[in-house]
Amino acid sequence: MQVKAKKFLGQHFLKDLSIAQKIADTLQGEDFQLVLEIGPGMGVLTQFLLKKEYPVEVVEIDRESVAYLNENFPVLNGKIHGTDFLKMDLRQFFNGKTMAIIGNFPYNISSQILFKALEYKELVPLFSGMFQKEVAQRITAKPGNKTYGILSVLTQAFYDTEYLFTVSPHVFNPPPKVDSGVIRLIRKNEFTLKVNEKLFFEVVKTAFNQRRKTLRNSLKSYNLPENITKMSIFALRPEQLSYSEFEDLTLLIEGHLQGGI
Repeated sequence: MQVKAKKFLGQHFLKDLSIAQKIADTLQGEDFQLVLEIGPGMGVLTQFLLKKEYPVEVVEIDRESVAYLNENFPVLNGKIHGTDFLKMDLRQFFNGKTMAIIGNFPYNISSQILFKALEYKELVPLFSGMFQKEVAQRITAKPGNKTYGILSVLTQAFYDTEYLFTVSPHVFNPPPKVDSGVIRLIRKNEFTLKVNEKLFFEVVKTAFNQRRKTLRNSLKSYNLPENITKMSIFALRPEQLSYSEFEDLTLLIEGHLQGGI
């Protein structure tokens, strides 16, 4: 039995076993209770995860893939979840267990998968896997880089990010039209912000929505007084700020909104 790749699910099945092994080897540390693979398909990566010392569970929305996994990986009996990862309540579903999230992520929802992991960051000390190369570079980009943006800041506020290696299209079936990139995110020891997290996300997104403008112009909607906007940070563009500087910026805005400045 072989599973046919479905375009609407963004499926590109990895066929290079050495790369699957390298992705499995991105797992490190013992700060999690299980490994959760997203979108295992026919289990090319799964087989190497099962050789590790961690309990493995998988989430797969494709019914044909679920049937394949049940037939070929009986060791995963009861640990193959045929559901949509993006709709799962990870706290409830896994009884509050901590997890490493890993996978060859479907390109069409890879950013949403990352945002989902950020939402449950207290449960996810490690996140690694394969993205479209451009997205992988965006996540790991540093301030001043042209690819640095919303994904970069929101991820790096909570995780140390590392771009590991590039994967060419020919190792997939069917081959995608772009290169892929494998990254690893390791949660920071201190991963709580000193500001309201919702406001932090909002400020970052508002700033990058007009990324060519200075913060003085892109953040006009907050109606900040001149004694704040004349500060040197407001003469910068969003791609020049690190996540910690965005945190300082949010602190200023938060103080203003609360009537303290």
